[in-house]
Amino acid sequence: MKKAFVFPGQGAQFVGMGKDLYDNSPEAKAMFEKANEILNFRITDLMFEGTDEDLRQTNVTQPAIFLHSVILAHTLGADFTPDMVAGHSLGEFSALVAAKALSFEDGLVLVSKRARAMQKACEAEPSTMAAIIGLEDNVVEEICRDIDDVVVPANYNSPGQLVISGSMKGIEMACEKMKEAGAKRALPLKVGGAFHSPLMEPARIELAQAINETAFNAPVCPIYQNVNAQPVTNPAMIKANLVAQLTSPVRWTQIMLNMIADGATHFVEVGPGTVLQGLVKKVDRNIEATSA
Repeated sequence: MKKAFVFPGQGAQFVGMGKDLYDNSPEAKAMFEKANEILNFRITDLMFEGTDEDLRQTNVTQPAIFLHSVILAHTLGADFTPDMVAGHSLGEFSALVAAKALSFEDGLVLVSKRARAMQKACEAEPSTMAAIIGLEDNVVEEICRDIDDVVVPANYNSPGQLVISGSMKGIEMACEKMKEAGAKRALPLKVGGAFHSPLMEPARIELAQAINETAFNAPVCPIYQNVNAQPVTNPAMIKANLVAQLTSPVRWTQIMLNMIADGATHFVEVGPGTVLQGLVKKVDRNIEATSA
């Protein structure tokens, strides 16, 4: 029996996230205050008492989810006993800090730089994403290849649920073709841009420098990374995969299947929301999935 601890990505945020940790744990409070200092603004005010609109801003969303996840993992103390970890997109940074491959301070600085770089890339070229429900992955991949504009598979979330990413025109054309091919839904998402697509290349270049200048250690257990869905412990390889992540798809379905194949019988979601638990159940309903 092995435990997999998994960390959510963008979209899991909610107003009030982390307030119980801040109020009930002096250690958590100190970490939140340290984060306010590092970020140079009181992110806690936006997390605890802001608006949904405040939390939807990429430069707030990403550090907020990271903080909630990492501080929650820290407060688990001896109950944080991972045999393996993974994080969905942004959540990969939370997983790396929780697994001691990266310090809390360095992780927060990188997440903040990542958010700003992605925001800049979104503003430079308007783009979007769409959720495709009810088609086989290979059908979605084929349709994306046939579109005469930028459209790529971005998030392999679970069997029959794949998010695509690309230009406004490309996504619009792809959604039409997905429906024609029999998709139950082809739903444009309210996101700032085409994450995990070639349109994030300027952000990838910017983040690569920051990641390469940051010290990474071997994690306490393997981390199954988004880019290849494989267990990794080598710090140099972790860095390379983290850089590639911004322009590559999140292979979450494959990550869950590989973790289960490697003996995971219990998934613990650490952070806001319950999205990842739902995805585990779509892969294998017999696997235990709980919140931290």
